[in-house]
Amino acid sequence: MPTPPDTGSAGLLTVLIALAANALIAVAKTVAAAITGSASMVAEAAHSWADTGNEVFLLVAERRSEMPADDAHPFGYGRAAYVWAMVAAFGLFTAGSVLSISHGIGQLNAPEAETNYLVAYLVLAIAFVLEGTSFLQAVRQTRHQARHYGMRPLRFVMNTSETTLRAVFFEDFSALIGILLAGGGILAHELTGNAMYDAIGSILVGVLLGVVALILIMRNAQFLVGQAARPALRRQVLQSLRSHPDVDRVTFLHLEWVGPSKLFMVAAVDLSSDDRESVLAVRLEELEDQLNGHDLIERCILTLTGPGEKDVTA
Repeated sequence: MPTPPDTGSAGLLTVLIALAANALIAVAKTVAAAITGSASMVAEAAHSWADTGNEVFLLVAERRSEMPADDAHPFGYGRAAYVWAMVAAFGLFTAGSVLSISHGIGQLNAPEAETNYLVAYLVLAIAFVLEGTSFLQAVRQTRHQARHYGMRPLRFVMNTSETTLRAVFFEDFSALIGILLAGGGILAHELTGNAMYDAIGSILVGVLLGVVALILIMRNAQFLVGQAARPALRRQVLQSLRSHPDVDRVTFLHLEWVGPSKLFMVAAVDLSSDDRESVLAVRLEELEDQLNGHDLIERCILTLTGPGEKDVTA
């Protein structure tokens, strides 16, 4: 059975770097928006403040999901990560996307205003460097974990149970694209003298944030309602069970994510040899304890295979 990489410190570092970068950027963009009056800069400021608030929610998600199982939550608190990550995604949608689009629409027919282009370009350039630093940390963690599971980075970040990593990755990526869109809108305003392009930049930033927020909301919703392990991981777990010296057959296997890198496992197995029922019960419990001790398993429940049941094939 595959062992998940140790992501505790790396995941926390990724979120902390993103939080620090977004807080600095949000202040700078707010000041620049006040100086320039640029609609695109207002959208970018809203984007960065939304991201800053989201990182706080993601820190809460990291901490809550690590709480140990208790009588009230026998499968642990892992799903709390998806709840708080979804709250963060809703924040990105409302505070970032809706505000940027509505502000941009409101500025489409606004009277021409002078813009300090140098300040705008300077702040956007600094923001790009800081966002790039945060994004590189998310990419490093993504590549490390994707390599561990033999997956391509983009496919891994879409499918991983590590919801905070996915959130930081997509938020930082959208931030970099958003800076380019805002810069393009301001540049078009400078070249044409038409402030409409600046407003269009704000709208495009809002649309980008809306798309990213919806992706994050849908993925967190899927994990909350019960996301099964991907087929490749299921095959690995099945092979590990079959290769165990005490197991002859596996006739049922259910694997469901109940938190970041935490699986709930239910399996029906046929134990080797024909011991009496009391002995089989002890052996089954020992095997269950072994599986519960694995880093990837939050809770494992085993039962004995019934007569005539067919082997699981995949």
